[in-house]
Amino acid sequence: MEILWVLMAAVMLGFVLLPILRRRRGMIEQVPPGHPDAADPANYGFVRQEELDVRMPGPDQDLLDVLDLVQRTQDHRAASQLLAGTEAAGEVRWQRVQAFAGAASLELAQRPGGVSESPGGQWLRVWRAEQPKDAGGAAVHAEFLVQQAWRTATPGTDSFRIIMEEAKAACGEAALLAPGDPVPYIVELSVARGLAYSREEFEQLWLKILDRAPAHMGAHLAALHYWCEKWHGSRELAMSFAEAAAARAPQGSLLAAMPLFAVFEHLPEVNLVSGFYQSEVVTKAIHGALHAVHSARADDPMLAHVRHMLVFFLVRGERWQDAMNQLIHIDGHVGALPWTLSPDPAAEFAVYRALAVAGYEANGGSPATLPH
Repeated sequence: MEILWVLMAAVMLGFVLLPILRRRRGMIEQVPPGHPDAADPANYGFVRQEELDVRMPGPDQDLLDVLDLVQRTQDHRAASQLLAGTEAAGEVRWQRVQAFAGAASLELAQRPGGVSESPGGQWLRVWRAEQPKDAGGAAVHAEFLVQQAWRTATPGTDSFRIIMEEAKAACGEAALLAPGDPVPYIVELSVARGLAYSREEFEQLWLKILDRAPAHMGAHLAALHYWCEKWHGSRELAMSFAEAAAARAPQGSLLAAMPLFAVFEHLPEVNLVSGFYQSEVVTKAIHGALHAVHSARADDPMLAHVRHMLVFFLVRGERWQDAMNQLIHIDGHVGALPWTLSPDPAAEFAVYRALAVAGYEANGGSPATLPH
C-alpha cells in the first residue's frame, strides 16, 4: 500500500491531479482520469474541492450569516447579539468565539492598514470600545490576541510573550464579565501553553473550567496540547489525560474519542512500522471514537470534529467503508483537525476523500451501496 502514500505525498507537495486508484489482485494501480473504472468523488454527491468551506468543521448557518453581515458592514452588533443568545457553557459558544476572532485576525493579516486604509478587523476594536462590558466582545478580543500571537510571532520571543501577556489580561477581564462562562478560561489554556504555566498553575486553571463545564469537549482538546510531548508534557501524560477524560465521559459524550486525538498529537514523524495504523493502540482509539460518534446526539456541535479525525485514521488504516460512512456526514466543511494543519486544508481533505472513494470502489463499493 506504500504507493498510496507516495501518491498522497506528491499531491501535498503541489501536484494538481489527485491520485485515482483501483485494486487488482491485491495491488493498487493508477487509473487515468476519464477511465470507466476511475473513482470519482463527485459520483457520491461530494462537493468540489474549490467549494469546500475551510472556516468551520460543520454547518452553522446562523454564524455564517452573521459573519457575512459583520464583515460586509463592519458593524459588530449582530455578532454581539448572536453570542448573547448562545448558551454560555455549550460547545457552540466556544466555536463562535473562535470564528469571530479568527475572522478579525485574518482580516488584519489581509489589510494591516496604512495611511489611506483602516486596518482589517476594525469592527472588533469598535465593539470593545462601544461595549466594554459586553462579555462576548471581551471573549472574542481575548481569543483574537491569542490567535495573533501564534500567527505573527514565534514562541519564546519577546513579541510573542508581550501579546500573550496582553491576552492573559484580556482573559481575566472577560472572566469577570461572565463569571459562569468557561470560554475565557478555555482561551487561557492556549495562553498557558504559550507562556509555559507550571503544572500547578495549569491545574488551577483547569479546575475552573471543570467547575463550569466538566464535559466540554473543546476545552479538553485545548488542554490536551499542554500535556503533549511537544509542549509541556509527554506522550504518557497526554494519553493519561485523554483516557481519564474518556473514562469519566457521561453517556453520549464525545469525550470517549479523546484518546484518538492524543494518538494523533504523537504520530511519529516517519512511520517505520508496517501496519502502524492497524496497531492495537490505534485500533483501540478508533473504536472508542466510533463508539462515541454512534452514541452522540446528531446535533452535537463537536461531532464533526471527531468525524474529521476519524477520516484521517480510517483512510490510513485502509478501512474504506468506515471512512466513507464518516465522509457522507462531514463533506463540504474542512475547518477541523487534521486538515487545518495544512497550508491548504481543502486540498488535504480532498486527497483523503479521493483515497477513501478509490479504496471503497476497489473493494466492490459504489454510490448505490453506500448507505446515507
